[in-house]
Amino acid sequence: MTIRVLLADDQALLRSAFRVLVDSEPDMEVVGEASDGAEAVRATAETMPDVVLMDIRMPGTDGLAATRRICDDPALSAVRVVMLTTFEVDEYVVQSLRAGASGFLGKGSEPEELLGAIRVAAAGEALLSPVATKGLIARFLAQGEEPGVDGARSERLDVLTGREREVLVLVGGGHSNDEIADRLDVSPLTVKTHVNRAMAKLGARDRAQLVVIAYESGLVRPRPL
Repeated sequence: MTIRVLLADDQALLRSAFRVLVDSEPDMEVVGEASDGAEAVRATAETMPDVVLMDIRMPGTDGLAATRRICDDPALSAVRVVMLTTFEVDEYVVQSLRAGASGFLGKGSEPEELLGAIRVAAAGEALLSPVATKGLIARFLAQGEEPGVDGARSERLDVLTGREREVLVLVGGGHSNDEIADRLDVSPLTVKTHVNRAMAKLGARDRAQLVVIAYESGLVRPRPL
Protein backbone atom coordinates (compact mmCIF):
# COMPACT_ATOMS: atom_id res chain seq x y z
CA MET A 1 0.00 0.00 0.00
CA THR A 2 1.32 3.44 -0.94
CA ILE A 3 1.44 5.98 1.88
CA ARG A 4 -0.03 9.30 0.76
CA VAL A 5 1.79 12.31 2.21
CA LEU A 6 0.88 16.00 2.35
CA LEU A 7 3.65 18.56 2.96
CA ALA A 8 2.80 21.74 4.89
CA ASP A 9 5.64 24.23 5.33
CA ASP A 10 6.01 27.90 4.44
CA GLN A 11 9.50 27.31 3.00
CA ALA A 12 9.24 26.22 -0.64
CA LEU A 13 12.81 24.96 -0.69
CA LEU A 14 12.18 22.70 2.29
CA ARG A 15 8.98 21.36 0.75
CA SER A 16 10.90 20.55 -2.42
CA ALA A 17 13.54 18.67 -0.45
CA PHE A 18 10.87 16.69 1.41
CA ARG A 19 9.08 15.91 -1.86
CA VAL A 20 12.22 14.51 -3.46
CA LEU A 21 12.91 12.40 -0.38
CA VAL A 22 9.37 11.05 -0.02
CA ASP A 23 8.79 10.41 -3.72
CA SER A 24 12.06 8.45 -3.87
CA GLU A 25 10.51 5.76 -1.68
CA PRO A 26 8.57 2.97 -3.46
CA ASP A 27 5.89 2.88 -0.75
CA MET A 28 5.23 6.65 -0.54
CA GLU A 29 4.01 9.52 -2.67
CA VAL A 30 3.43 13.23 -2.10
CA VAL A 31 -0.18 14.08 -2.93
CA GLY A 32 -0.12 17.77 -2.12
CA GLU A 33 1.65 20.78 -0.63
CA ALA A 34 0.60 23.75 1.49
CA SER A 35 2.42 26.93 2.50
CA ASP A 36 0.26 27.81 5.52
CA GLY A 37 -2.13 26.20 7.98
CA ALA A 38 -5.39 27.19 6.28
CA GLU A 39 -4.15 25.82 2.98
CA ALA A 40 -3.04 22.65 4.75
CA VAL A 41 -6.54 22.07 6.12
CA ARG A 42 -8.11 22.57 2.68
CA ALA A 43 -5.53 20.36 0.96
CA THR A 44 -6.03 17.62 3.55
CA ALA A 45 -9.78 17.56 2.90
CA GLU A 46 -9.20 17.50 -0.85
CA THR A 47 -6.44 14.88 -1.06
CA MET A 48 -7.15 12.73 2.01
CA PRO A 49 -3.50 11.89 2.79
CA ASP A 50 -2.47 9.21 5.23
CA VAL A 51 0.09 11.51 6.85
CA VAL A 52 0.51 15.30 6.98
CA LEU A 53 3.98 16.66 7.70
CA MET A 54 3.02 19.91 9.41
CA ASP A 55 5.37 22.76 10.27
CA ILE A 56 4.39 24.35 13.58
CA ARG A 57 5.35 27.92 12.74
CA MET A 58 3.68 29.22 9.59
CA PRO A 59 2.16 32.63 8.72
CA GLY A 60 -1.55 33.15 9.20
CA THR A 61 -3.05 29.95 10.52
CA ASP A 62 -0.16 28.15 12.20
CA GLY A 63 0.45 24.42 12.25
CA LEU A 64 -1.00 24.00 15.71
CA ALA A 65 -4.37 25.50 14.75
CA ALA A 66 -4.38 23.57 11.48
CA THR A 67 -3.67 20.31 13.30
CA ARG A 68 -6.53 20.93 15.69
CA ARG A 69 -8.94 21.55 12.80
CA ILE A 70 -7.84 18.41 10.99
CA CYS A 71 -7.99 16.20 14.06
CA ASP A 72 -11.38 17.60 15.14
CA ASP A 73 -12.96 16.80 11.77
CA PRO A 74 -14.63 13.35 11.86
CA ALA A 75 -14.26 13.10 8.09
CA LEU A 76 -10.48 13.26 8.51
CA SER A 77 -10.20 10.80 11.38
CA ALA A 78 -7.89 8.51 9.41
CA VAL A 79 -5.36 11.28 8.78
CA ARG A 80 -2.27 11.37 10.99
CA VAL A 81 -0.34 14.57 11.62
CA VAL A 82 3.38 14.68 12.29
CA MET A 83 4.56 18.07 13.54
CA LEU A 84 7.85 19.41 12.23
CA THR A 85 9.84 21.64 14.56
CA THR A 86 12.93 23.77 14.08
CA PHE A 87 14.21 22.67 17.47
CA GLU A 88 14.02 19.14 18.77
CA VAL A 89 12.42 20.45 21.94
CA ASP A 90 9.76 22.99 21.04
CA GLU A 91 7.53 24.91 23.44
CA TYR A 92 4.50 23.78 21.44
CA VAL A 93 5.16 20.05 21.59
CA VAL A 94 2.66 19.26 24.34
CA GLN A 95 0.06 21.55 22.75
CA SER A 96 0.59 19.71 19.46
CA LEU A 97 -0.08 16.35 21.09
CA ARG A 98 -3.18 17.74 22.80
CA ALA A 99 -4.36 19.06 19.45
CA GLY A 100 -4.24 15.53 18.09
CA ALA A 101 -0.83 15.20 16.46
CA SER A 102 0.62 11.71 16.50
CA GLY A 103 4.00 13.09 17.45
CA PHE A 104 6.70 15.45 16.29
CA LEU A 105 10.06 15.43 14.58
CA GLY A 106 12.91 17.92 14.48
CA LYS A 107 13.74 19.36 11.07
CA GLY A 108 17.34 18.43 11.70
CA SER A 109 16.51 14.72 11.79
CA GLU A 110 18.19 12.32 9.40
CA PRO A 111 16.27 11.39 6.20
CA GLU A 112 15.85 7.83 7.47
CA GLU A 113 14.23 9.15 10.64
CA LEU A 114 11.74 11.23 8.67
CA LEU A 115 10.80 8.33 6.42
CA GLY A 116 10.52 6.04 9.41
CA ALA A 117 8.29 8.55 11.18
CA ILE A 118 5.94 8.68 8.20
CA ARG A 119 5.64 4.89 8.18
CA VAL A 120 5.06 4.71 11.93
CA ALA A 121 2.40 7.44 11.84
CA ALA A 122 0.68 5.85 8.83
CA ALA A 123 0.45 2.61 10.80
CA GLY A 124 -1.52 4.47 13.47
CA GLU A 125 1.19 4.40 16.11
CA ALA A 126 2.71 7.28 18.07
CA LEU A 127 5.63 8.78 16.22
CA LEU A 128 7.90 8.92 19.24
CA SER A 129 8.92 5.93 21.26
CA PRO A 130 6.97 5.68 24.53
CA VAL A 131 10.06 6.66 26.50
CA ALA A 132 10.78 9.72 24.37
CA THR A 133 7.16 10.85 24.47
CA LYS A 134 6.97 10.49 28.23
CA GLY A 135 10.30 12.21 28.75
CA LEU A 136 9.41 15.23 26.66
CA ILE A 137 6.01 15.69 28.24
CA ALA A 138 7.48 15.31 31.70
CA ARG A 139 10.12 17.90 30.84
CA PHE A 140 7.52 20.45 29.78
CA LEU A 141 5.29 19.79 32.77
CA ALA A 142 8.26 20.09 35.10
CA GLN A 143 9.07 23.47 33.53
CA GLY A 144 5.77 24.87 34.65
CA GLU A 145 3.50 23.75 31.83
CA GLU A 146 1.49 21.43 34.06
CA PRO A 147 -2.17 22.42 33.64
CA GLY A 148 -3.26 20.89 36.91
CA VAL A 149 -5.53 17.90 37.16
CA ASP A 150 -8.35 18.06 34.64
CA GLY A 151 -11.39 17.08 36.68
CA ALA A 152 -13.51 16.20 33.68
CA ARG A 153 -10.81 13.99 32.25
CA SER A 154 -10.19 12.40 35.61
CA GLU A 155 -13.85 11.37 35.74
CA ARG A 156 -13.59 9.98 32.21
CA LEU A 157 -11.13 7.40 33.50
CA ASP A 158 -14.07 5.77 35.29
CA VAL A 159 -14.96 4.05 32.01
CA LEU A 160 -11.73 2.06 32.16
CA THR A 161 -11.47 -1.35 33.76
CA GLY A 162 -8.92 -1.84 36.51
CA ARG A 163 -6.51 -3.54 34.14
CA GLU A 164 -6.94 -0.83 31.48
CA ARG A 165 -6.17 1.82 34.09
CA GLU A 166 -3.12 -0.15 35.17
CA VAL A 167 -1.94 -0.35 31.57
CA LEU A 168 -2.54 3.39 31.12
CA VAL A 169 -0.31 4.13 34.10
CA LEU A 170 2.48 2.09 32.52
CA VAL A 171 1.94 3.69 29.10
CA GLY A 172 2.21 7.09 30.77
CA GLY A 173 5.35 5.87 32.48
CA GLY A 174 6.98 5.40 29.10
CA HIS A 175 6.90 1.61 28.90
CA SER A 176 6.56 -0.32 25.66
CA ASN A 177 3.97 -3.05 25.16
CA ASP A 178 6.64 -5.71 25.66
CA GLU A 179 7.78 -4.12 28.92
CA ILE A 180 4.20 -3.82 30.15
CA ALA A 181 3.59 -7.46 29.25
CA ASP A 182 6.59 -8.51 31.34
CA ARG A 183 5.43 -6.44 34.30
CA LEU A 184 1.87 -7.76 34.19
CA ASP A 185 2.82 -11.29 33.17
CA VAL A 186 0.57 -11.26 30.10
CA SER A 187 1.22 -11.42 26.36
CA PRO A 188 2.11 -8.31 24.31
CA LEU A 189 -1.03 -8.96 22.26
CA THR A 190 -3.13 -8.73 25.43
CA VAL A 191 -1.44 -5.44 26.31
CA LYS A 192 -2.11 -4.10 22.81
CA THR A 193 -5.78 -5.03 23.21
CA HIS A 194 -6.00 -3.12 26.51
CA VAL A 195 -4.24 -0.11 24.97
CA ASN A 196 -6.60 -0.10 21.99
CA ARG A 197 -9.65 -0.36 24.23
CA ALA A 198 -8.40 2.47 26.42
CA MET A 199 -7.86 4.63 23.34
CA ALA A 200 -11.38 3.90 22.11
CA LYS A 201 -12.99 4.65 25.47
CA LEU A 202 -11.01 7.86 26.03
CA GLY A 203 -11.22 9.12 22.46
CA ALA A 204 -7.44 9.03 22.00
CA ARG A 205 -6.11 8.83 18.46
CA ASP A 206 -2.91 7.03 19.41
CA ARG A 207 -0.46 6.22 22.17
CA ALA A 208 0.86 9.79 22.38
CA GLN A 209 -2.64 11.00 23.20
CA LEU A 210 -2.94 8.37 25.93
CA VAL A 211 0.24 9.72 27.53
CA VAL A 212 -1.19 13.25 27.56
CA ILE A 213 -4.45 12.02 29.10
CA ALA A 214 -2.55 10.08 31.76
CA TYR A 215 -0.79 13.29 32.82
CA GLU A 216 -3.76 15.66 32.49
CA SER A 217 -6.02 13.37 34.50
CA GLY A 218 -3.49 13.19 37.32
CA LEU A 219 -3.13 9.43 36.93
CA VAL A 220 0.57 9.93 36.22
CA ARG A 221 2.68 12.71 37.70
CA PRO A 222 5.89 14.01 36.14
CA ARG A 223 9.05 13.39 38.04
CA PRO A 224 11.43 16.29 38.70
CA LEU A 225 14.15 16.44 36.06
